[in-house]
Amino acid sequence: MINKRLLIKNLLAHNDENSFYDKKRKIDISFKEGKAKFLKHICALSNSNPKNNSYIVIGVEDEDNEIIGVDFFDDSKIQNLINAYLTNPPIVQYENIPFPHLPDDKVVGLVTIRPIDNITSLRKNIWKYYGGSVFFRDGSMSMPKVFDIEIKDVNSNIVSAIESHAQNNIQLTLDGVFDFMNKRQDFNPQYKVFKEYFVLCWSGDKKQVKDEVFFSRVDIELINEQVRLFYSTLDEVAISYTEDSFKIVEYVRLGLQESYKYYKLEEKTIHFDNNANYSIEANLIFEPPQFDKKVLHHIHNANNAILEKLEKNISLNKNEEADLKNLAASYLICYLNGFDDALLKLEYSKPYIKQYNSSLYSSYKETLRILRKVKYS
Repeated sequence: MINKRLLIKNLLAHNDENSFYDKKRKIDISFKEGKAKFLKHICALSNSNPKNNSYIVIGVEDEDNEIIGVDFFDDSKIQNLINAYLTNPPIVQYENIPFPHLPDDKVVGLVTIRPIDNITSLRKNIWKYYGGSVFFRDGSMSMPKVFDIEIKDVNSNIVSAIESHAQNNIQLTLDGVFDFMNKRQDFNPQYKVFKEYFVLCWSGDKKQVKDEVFFSRVDIELINEQVRLFYSTLDEVAISYTEDSFKIVEYVRLGLQESYKYYKLEEKTIHFDNNANYSIEANLIFEPPQFDKKVLHHIHNANNAILEKLEKNISLNKNEEADLKNLAASYLICYLNGFDDALLKLEYSKPYIKQYNSSLYSSYKETLRILRKVKYS
């Protein structure tokens, strides 16, 4: 089994970006430009590596390879995006890799593109790229190619060597368990071994509601691979497990006008097999809350007025400041209730919310995470 943290170190140590891996400071697939560039790189890496895995490392400075991290990216539906826009889409996996020196809420993103030995191309137009376009890696660049399109195996030997030097061992596993238990000691850390092979650690702030147990500030890591499977500081999570599987049910807090409820968002089950393999099954179980349209019209208009004030740098009154805390979430509720333009307003509000304060921006990013799951389900 590959230790993903060690794999990232090996990739970064191997000169600069090349035809089998790319590195990015960050990616943003919330908007068309970011989505298009991400798809271009997936297409190019897939075509340039027909016999071996290829990778994108996210959260690294381009100049000196400094690992600065990015936000935890919980998007189990990213394959749906790949399938929707690419012909002969490769299997793509996005994983969150914790590093000891990073803050709790930061990880390094690792995108793995599996080989398919076939030409991958854009299925339809997106941003400035036309449907039918084919991309290849030219050194560290992803470039379009029109003539002499041929896939060649030039990297399988070197990638195989890099991956073999990133294999996990018992010392790395034990170190990972102790690191997790020490770092999360304030949040009831636990571990369990599945199939005498997989070591899963999790922690969370425990609370009991009637006969049910929930956790907040949850962190779940598969130690063998050094992969963070789940992280949230805001949501409530129910955890259960058997000898063969580990299941989490994620709840999100939504509501209007000081009336809030927790709604089931997603059920994620990790299945552990006897052949030293595991799989993750994610099912969206979210049923959007429905509200009175007149109330939503009022809230939507109030949000727009607040956004206009932020745009013009006009001070907010106390009531508006209170409403601002829920602006992103209430725009989301409006969108889920048929107010299509609320999505545009939500996207437009990003720079103003980010500038306002960090706590508000964290809440905004959590809203976008919910939106991604709903849109790509």
